[in-house]
Order: sequence, then structure tokens, then C-alpha cells
Amino acid sequence: MRPNLVKQKFLTGEPIVNAWLSIPSSYAAEVVASQGFDSVTVDLQHGMIGFDSALHMLQAISITSATPLVRCPSRDTADIMRLLDAGAYGVICPSIDTPAMAAEFVAACRYPGAGSGTRSFGPARGLLYGGADYFSQANQTIIALAMIESQQALDNLDAILDTPGLDGIYVGPNDLALSLGVTPAAQPGDKVEQAIEQILTATLKRGLLAGIFCSDGEAARRRLEQGFHLVTPGNDANALASASSSRLLAARGERNASAGNGY
Repeated sequence: MRPNLVKQKFLTGEPIVNAWLSIPSSYAAEVVASQGFDSVTVDLQHGMIGFDSALHMLQAISITSATPLVRCPSRDTADIMRLLDAGAYGVICPSIDTPAMAAEFVAACRYPGAGSGTRSFGPARGLLYGGADYFSQANQTIIALAMIESQQALDNLDAILDTPGLDGIYVGPNDLALSLGVTPAAQPGDKVEQAIEQILTATLKRGLLAGIFCSDGEAARRRLEQGFHLVTPGNDANALASASSSRLLAARGERNASAGNGY
């Protein structure tokens, strides 16, 4: 089976820089994935993306060296299985607040056999992308990352992280902030930072993969230095807006004015 480069990099201690797609375009997916990112995530939760678009985007990512990941729209097992059948090599699942939710999510990513997998057989495009031995190797290759983004998840953190078969977590700082009664911000305040540090420490203690969404490249670099394994330096819509604004300001002779705005 085609190796999962995200998993390989994690096991060898190499940083993983992940791109994030919210715009339903296979062309945009191909352009982003060709820039050298280690992985590219197709976001079906908050992105403007349905399954048909996601399939085409996964196909576009697959012609590059980037590992194709998805954020599923919910814990719905049918959605998760369908995205894996479409060729996703990892699933980031939102709103995992309890160990029962974590177990249900992991089971949807695993075929029956070792453990308690509930994934049904029918890999379809996954077989084309992964290779002829997909079925026998998928349980060891596909990664399952639970999003920790609420006070309830923090309260149940240890039990969630101890879920058999869970590969790691992915922090959603904005929803975490909302759950803690804090307004989301590019630079999280002390309360949110303390929660992020709590999540990171517990994850590293168990040898699991720790991922997080970041506002930009500089924030992503700091998170890697903090100890996170996988970082996402913003999404495609943010990058498009920032680049477009920067070029507009430069064309109007306002390049210096843009310097203080992060462009």
C-alpha cells in the first residue's frame, strides 16, 4: 500500500506542514498541493465543499506528493467511510467531546478484525490510490485525528486520548475559545493558551500526534517550536484574500501601509 507520509514523518520526528482547502475547486487543490506541503486537508465541515467536489479535489491532490486528508462534516459514520473510500488517507473529525464519540469515530476508520472497526468493505477509489493490498494494510495506514475544541473535551481529555486506535488530536483554537467563553482571535489569550498547552502535554505524554490550526505561517512555526507535530498555516481563502489585498495595495502605491497589517 502507498505509504502515509504524514504518519511516516510523525514516527521519524519530522515536522508536518498541512495545507487547508475550503474552496470547492480541483484546480485550486492541485495548485496548493503542488507547493510542497506535506499534506493537504479538504474541509467538508466549514469549507464550501460537498462530496462530489471533495472527490475531485482528492484526485487532484493525489497527483502530487502531498498526503490527502479530509475534515469530515460530522461524526456520521457513513460520511467518514465514504471519504475514506474516495481516497482520503486520514480523517480529522470535529467535536469529539467524549471517549464514546472518540471510539465511534475510530471504529468508522477501521475495518473489522483487530480492534472494533465498523468500516464496511468497498474502498473504491481508495484501492486505486492506495494499491492492491489496501484492505489488508488500511487499518495501519489511515490516520484518525480527533478534534479537541470544547470544555467538555477538556474535561474528558485523558479518556479521549486513551481511545484504542486513535492516532492523535487536532486542536481547533476558535471553537475552543468559544467554548471557554472567549472571543476567537489570531493570537489566543491566556485562557485558551493554557487549554492548548494542557492538550499538547497530555497528547505528547501518550506518544500521539498533535496537530493544530494556525492563523498564518509565523504562528505555525511557533506551534512547531512549542511541540506540535502537524501545523496548518491558515487556509486557501485566507491566503487568496491576503495575496489579493497585498497586490491591490501595491498597485495603488500603498505597499508601505500594508506592512503593518500582516500582508
